[in-house]
Amino acid sequence: MSATTDHPPLRIVPFEAPTARLALKPASTPPGLLDGAWWPRSRDLTQELSALADVLDPLWGRITRIAVNPRYWPVIPRKVHVNGHVVNVGWFTSELDPHKILLMSYTVGRWDLLVIPPESDASSAARLMAAAGGAGADPLTTATALITAEHALHGSPAPATDRAQDPAEGREDEGGAPLVRAAALARPAHPVTGR
Repeated sequence: MSATTDHPPLRIVPFEAPTARLALKPASTPPGLLDGAWWPRSRDLTQELSALADVLDPLWGRITRIAVNPRYWPVIPRKVHVNGHVVNVGWFTSELDPHKILLMSYTVGRWDLLVIPPESDASSAARLMAAAGGAGADPLTTATALITAEHALHGSPAPATDRAQDPAEGREDEGGAPLVRAAALARPAHPVTGR
């Protein structure tokens, strides 16, 4: 007995996650407040952090901790899976620029990236990436200053999700420690630039 079917054979297509959109400062640039820029595709931090850390993990050493300001992220995961290991995610409301993300590694140090709003158009994102990640970037410019200047000069849309923080939320998510702990995060020296 044989079976026949009118349906075409099932075709399995491997899923490929999109890579992170990044601009990193060259190692030869002087140290500054930002080490580059990241343009996430959405406000889904769980998915976006995995894609970002998947790219940076092999370049910078194992990413062990990530910190964000929750102002523009509707949901913040406690942990994300990256390259076969778990990365802890924390948040700070007042000590961390809302347009910046911190990535930390025990072996290499800490990196600060400008977060370009996902709803930004390509030309705005390109200007912001060049301003934060280019060799000629001003080392003393903050992430919020870059976003504000871009909005003032080019009328780019401001971030769409500006959620107000309740003062009671002003606690780090793991263990409820007060936010003053953010100031205690030491910035280890960058192996190439010495910062």
